[in-house]
Amino acid sequence: GGGAGDQAVRAGPGRGGSRAGGDGRRADGGAVFLQGWAGGYPEIVKENELFERYYRELGIVPAGEWDAFMAALREPLPATLRITGYRSHAKEILHCLKEKYFKELQDLEVDGQKVEMPQALSWYPEELAWHTNLSRKILRKSPQLEKFHQFLVSETECGNISRQEAVSMIPPLLLNVSPHHKILDMCAAPGSKTAQLIEMLHADMNVPFPKGFVIANDVDNKRCYLLVHQAKRLNSPCIMVVNHDASSIPNLQIDVDGKKEILFYDRILCDVPCSTDGTMRKNIDVWKKWTTQNSLQLHGLQLRIATRGVEQLAEGGRMVYSTCSLNPIENEAVIASLLEKSQGALELADVSSELPGLKRMPGITKWKVMLKDGQWFEEWKDVPSNRQTQIRPTMFPLKDEEKLKAMNLERCLRILPHHQNTGGFFVAVLIKKSPMPWNKRQPKVHQKLPQRTGDTEVSTTNSDNGSDCITEEPILSENEESKKMQGLQNSDTEQSKKEGVCGPPPSKKMKLFGFKEDPFVFLPEDDPLFLPIEKFYALDPSFPKMNLLTRTQEGKKRQLYMVSKELRNVLLNNSEKMKVINTGIKVWSRNSDGEQFGCAFRLAQEGIYTLYPFIHARIINVCIEDVKILLTQENPFLSKFSSETQKKVKDMAMGSVVLKYDPDPEKPDDLQCPIVLCGWQGKTSLRAFVPKNERLHYLRMMGVEVFKAKRKEEELENKTEEHKLAQTEEGMDMEDKEHDLVTKMEAEIGEESSQSPVESSAMEIENKTEDSDQSSKNATTHISKGTDTSNVKD
Repeated sequence: GGGAGDQAVRAGPGRGGSRAGGDGRRADGGAVFLQGWAGGYPEIVKENELFERYYRELGIVPAGEWDAFMAALREPLPATLRITGYRSHAKEILHCLKEKYFKELQDLEVDGQKVEMPQALSWYPEELAWHTNLSRKILRKSPQLEKFHQFLVSETECGNISRQEAVSMIPPLLLNVSPHHKILDMCAAPGSKTAQLIEMLHADMNVPFPKGFVIANDVDNKRCYLLVHQAKRLNSPCIMVVNHDASSIPNLQIDVDGKKEILFYDRILCDVPCSTDGTMRKNIDVWKKWTTQNSLQLHGLQLRIATRGVEQLAEGGRMVYSTCSLNPIENEAVIASLLEKSQGALELADVSSELPGLKRMPGITKWKVMLKDGQWFEEWKDVPSNRQTQIRPTMFPLKDEEKLKAMNLERCLRILPHHQNTGGFFVAVLIKKSPMPWNKRQPKVHQKLPQRTGDTEVSTTNSDNGSDCITEEPILSENEESKKMQGLQNSDTEQSKKEGVCGPPPSKKMKLFGFKEDPFVFLPEDDPLFLPIEKFYALDPSFPKMNLLTRTQEGKKRQLYMVSKELRNVLLNNSEKMKVINTGIKVWSRNSDGEQFGCAFRLAQEGIYTLYPFIHARIINVCIEDVKILLTQENPFLSKFSSETQKKVKDMAMGSVVLKYDPDPEKPDDLQCPIVLCGWQGKTSLRAFVPKNERLHYLRMMGVEVFKAKRKEEELENKTEEHKLAQTEEGMDMEDKEHDLVTKMEAEIGEESSQSPVESSAMEIENKTEDSDQSSKNATTHISKGTDTSNVKD
């Protein structure tokens, strides 16, 4: 489960891949948002006779619409973006987009042609998703468009905007997530759907620790780091990234009142690897590579992943199964097989009233199976024995009409490209009514937990014990084939790769690759490290200090991270069976200079919204003019600030501070959302410790112009400066390793340079004074680099 859903494995440069017809997108948000089709590669002929014959025969397109369907598939896909929904300033970003950038584009003409305005997706709530047909060619010819593009890129790097295909936004919306839900994302990388799920957990920004969490899994170790990179932009203490084969992801245990119980999830997103023929508008390589073989090879894996999903779903829970394929072998056949072997434990939910405005087709109930040579089979008994490893009984529709009718397969959603100018997509929403029949005798383990002393360490070894012995293994309905299919999985996958199919890499490779993860060590109750922190920031007695962790067992603790108590529970009880890649957000960083002022740890910007509700000291309320000074000047003197701010600072000891801006409702033209920044108060100055893109974001929201055309010399200087900083860093922590890996992947995957996309004339953040080692790190490792991930799903 790794190459799933809305994005396919794409052909690399020179093979008609992303530059020839894709969107030149980058996974971490340094995206080229505005797709274009001009490139130096031979034009791929958008014809495939077998594809047309197959889908015409299956009748997936309504009568009279075939030509419109094919014409839509040959058109480039509009670029779509989503405004992050959980931040209080989502409305501010939307306001900024509509009132500033869209207004500038309104009457814009390029080469005598009127620029097409971006449109809101009619079915996405609160106008938080938009699509645009602007191409890269037009981009280069207009400063207003370049400004708009840089706004999008920069906001994406801050995590305020996500570049995501429209149809990919549907599965998380149909999961109906609440902040208390425990969620599993089975095939998550690189994480745009995961990001949506995290946003839903944080629907109320006044709750720093929602009770729910997201465990995001991917089979591919490399892609897990792209997933971390995406999720980190959202600064949530409720996300954990793990690395397992989704079809055998282990059962986890949690401590419930001193007893160990199996963790069942309230919501599961099962966006499986698929043949990706719904992505032809973007991934044009599919035109020449499409064959029915891809679907036949992936069906077994898809069914195993979906089966593993429903086993781990709580009763009353909801699982969304999705693919970016139009093929019933990967869609209705998988769902029908799952429903049949569930013997009534599962049912398809009727979601016809959800997402009003989304045009959809019902699931189909009749289909046939075709080999790549064009040979058709209507039922299993017609399949000759020499074809029975390629074609399986579960690929055919049920013969029993009553059973078939009771399944309500028409409740599945099929999204066709010509209906709303999107990609092709399939979604099914399953509700679990009772335990799966093969898990009915499932034993519950009620063992008292051992008492822990000292440092509570969670190692991250992967014991490869598959599904663990606590529940019975799933008994697949096609028992006679399950072992054979397990053996075939790797060869299937290799073949799939050759065919341009997105499937997981062979498991052997996965095990050989990757860092040996640092341990997660929770701070013990009596750790002397915490007392000065607690005192310095006057932390509330309710502060959950047992949720603090570090990534080191020996030596100085340089960073303190934080997870929610529910994720702490998961980490502590599953260290032997779970390969954790990353979890927690950084809340404090060691700053040796701080010791003389009473605290060796300064606040970290990425964790400030989580920490702020618990801090009762060292808070400086600032006005909007103060915020502008803090964000545009590197180390401004106190005399530059308002008299109120100067008064507050006068009686405060030097060191780390919280800078808080509260909007004034009586000044509606000012920024109307609260801002919390980390700062440092020196002897004669006050500064903000905020990553560059976040600075640009806040300045834009306040109406300060931060656009400046890129200059080669500046980019070179920045790269040299960053290189120096990297060399002076002592002992890299986990975060640096991830950043390095992502950068390395960019070099391997992308053909475009990964320069910082926005240069601001307002400031140069060089961080030469107090706490320079940490602040430099903050300003460099957290400014996401662009990467063209032409082989990664959205």
